[in-house]
Amino acid sequence: MVQRGTDVRVLVVEDDQALADVIARGLRHDALAVDLAIDGAEAVDKTAVTAYDVVVLDRDLPVLHGDDVCRELTRRGAGERILMLTASGTLDDRVAGLSLGADDYLAKPFAMKELVARVRALGRRVTAVVPPTLSFLDLVVDVPSRRVDRGGKEITLTRKEFGVLEVLMSANGRVVSAEELLEKVWDENTDPFTNAIRIAVMTLRRKLGEPAVIDTVVGVGYRIATPAIEELAPS
Repeated sequence: MVQRGTDVRVLVVEDDQALADVIARGLRHDALAVDLAIDGAEAVDKTAVTAYDVVVLDRDLPVLHGDDVCRELTRRGAGERILMLTASGTLDDRVAGLSLGADDYLAKPFAMKELVARVRALGRRVTAVVPPTLSFLDLVVDVPSRRVDRGGKEITLTRKEFGVLEVLMSANGRVVSAEELLEKVWDENTDPFTNAIRIAVMTLRRKLGEPAVIDTVVGVGYRIATPAIEELAPS
C-alpha cells in the first residue's frame, strides 16, 4: 500500500459516466486528486492497491453493490473515509448506509459545492492534521483560502502549483518523491514519466523568488530548503 501524503486523494465510484465526470471535474477544480471507478468490483480492486483518503461511493452499483463495497472497505480498515451517494434520502436509508460503515451520506440530486465541502471535511479526518497556516521564513501559505504570500506580497499559483507547495511544506523537511507528488496532486491517469512535476517545481521556484524555498535531492525528490544559519538567527 502506498504511503498517504498530506493532500486529499479521492476515488469516485459511480456507474453513471456523465455524473462521474461532473463530480470529478468539481473535485479537481478544488485541487483534489481524483480517480474513477464505474462499478463496485473496480472500486474494490483500486482501493486494494491505492491509498485513498475519501471514497465517494454510489450505493446502487453494478457488478458489486455499493453496500458490499462499503462493507469490504470497512473490513479492511485501511482508513479511507466513505461518502455514500444514493437516490433516496429517507431516514431509514441514511441510517442503513451509516450502519454499514459509511462516514457520511448525501442524497441525489446534490449541490456540487456541498459535495466538495463534505469530501474536504472527510479528508481532514484521515490525514495528519495540517495547520491552517504553513510558513517558511517570510513565506506564508493560508491553506483554507489557498492564498500564498511572501514578504507581505501575494503570489498567484495554479491549483497544481499550490498542491505541490502544500505537500512539500506539510512534509516538515522530509524529502517527497515525484511519485508521491503525482499520487497526491495529480491522479492515476497521469503519465508516470511526465515532466509535469519538474515544470511545476521550476515555476514555483521562479514565482516564490529568493532565497530558494525548494531543494532538489537528486535521484530522490524534493523538500523545503534548509535555511542558512544567518537566516535563522534573530535580527
